[in-house]
Amino acid sequence: MEEPTWRFSQCFGDKGDIENITEADIISTVEFDHTGDYLATGDRGGRVVLFERNENKKNCEYRFYTEFQSHDAEFDYLKSLEIEEKINKIKWLRRSNQSKFLLSTNDKTIKLWKIFEKQIKIVQENNMIEFNSTTSHQSLGSQSPSAAVSNAVSNATNTASATSVASQLSSFQTNSNFMTGGGDEDGNRNYSNLNNSDGDTDDGNATRVTNYFKSISNLKLPRLTVHDTITAAQPKKIYANAHAYHINSISVNSDEETFISADDLRINLWNLGIADQSFNIVDIKPVNMEELTEVITSAEFHPIDCNLFMYASSKGLIKLNDMRVNSLCDNHARVFEEYMDPSNHNFFTEITSSISDVKFSSNGRYIASRDYMTVKIWDINMETEPVKTINIHEQLRDRLCDTYENDAIFDKFEVQFSGDSKSVMTGSYNNNFMIYQNAVTPECNIDEEPEKEVVLQADKSAFKTKRLGSNKRKNLTMMNKIDFDNIDFKKAILHLSWHPRENTVAIAATNNLYIFSAY
Repeated sequence: MEEPTWRFSQCFGDKGDIENITEADIISTVEFDHTGDYLATGDRGGRVVLFERNENKKNCEYRFYTEFQSHDAEFDYLKSLEIEEKINKIKWLRRSNQSKFLLSTNDKTIKLWKIFEKQIKIVQENNMIEFNSTTSHQSLGSQSPSAAVSNAVSNATNTASATSVASQLSSFQTNSNFMTGGGDEDGNRNYSNLNNSDGDTDDGNATRVTNYFKSISNLKLPRLTVHDTITAAQPKKIYANAHAYHINSISVNSDEETFISADDLRINLWNLGIADQSFNIVDIKPVNMEELTEVITSAEFHPIDCNLFMYASSKGLIKLNDMRVNSLCDNHARVFEEYMDPSNHNFFTEITSSISDVKFSSNGRYIASRDYMTVKIWDINMETEPVKTINIHEQLRDRLCDTYENDAIFDKFEVQFSGDSKSVMTGSYNNNFMIYQNAVTPECNIDEEPEKEVVLQADKSAFKTKRLGSNKRKNLTMMNKIDFDNIDFKKAILHLSWHPRENTVAIAATNNLYIFSAY
């Protein structure tokens, strides 16, 4: 069976030079929803931009949907610390109605947003204004029932406003005396609240009012029409003041009722409906901070079993936890760790082995972890070693000193599974990202032949080569990937997302969002 060909599809954002990019416009996270019909991006300016699938296009293409300011810069006066507005993560909730819900977080505060269609209505015509103005020129004897009502309720003044008329009509409608003919204990009707201009009761007018309101079709109200439909974003919950350190990840549970948020030393469990209370389920902070040896770098719920979650650490460990065992998950169900010969350790080992991202496959069988040098595929049932290790930056191994000096070694690359759990994707430099097709199979083994690597480039060259086959583009980008002197460390693909049902990926390249599809 012939493998599908990956091609550039779309690009959103300013396509100017990288030197002219505003810091606030740099995309910091990207995420498809569970259907793939919507795509969200967050940037360093605290904005969330949503895209929706364009159903008018044959292929998987998107169009702008809405944009809103999720977070603003704040200042913690107690700690004299500035809190950036940068969006660290976005996670969608599954839809149960026409509204869409998502979680967004910066370093300290998580917000639950509701995005919905809102109709703007205006008064097209006001029947009561027309009705009030016409009756003033008619005599009571020859008036129609509607004119009689107008005379009865606004006889005190010939210049009564439409607002006053509306309020009096409302009182007539809810008054049982007019609708049921109620009166005093002798059976006489009481119309004392209907007086003419001289203060005397007008039984004739009252009778006309009673007869008039017995027919609901005679009610005259303002007629509203839809003027416009807008997309509105409203914060429904704000989950704050629960993290002393920077939040690096959030994950929604499969039960759609709870989610976890992780910072450097703690993981908290939240109920989506309760914003002022959370439960600390992981705490690795030592009594003496000088004894600190690792930090939490990423955390995620299992996609099927709502009681399981995992987190990765800067030591290169992945710890799987079961919330049914204990309220504080300090005893791990499993620890995934690859043995490394101490003789191979060097100054950079602790940095390069730190896991920057960890993901479950959609079927829950496999785990993908990304460190600076490799992507590792783990079988959830085998914790001693990964079933496959994919070298990403092997060409940088002899130049780690240079990457340390320019801080590139601290870049945190993400990793993504395909919707069918068979392929993985991650990013690199020079705006390159790699797709490893069919790298994850039940028979996958580190001794097998290398998986098929597709290298794509999310930059201006994508426009020129949109109609070219992937092989030509692969040769072009592979040269840049291998040659260290040609690597642009400022052009790093850190954030990406894979469509849950199709071979379509979204790539964040600085301030641009690229869409690539395979067909």
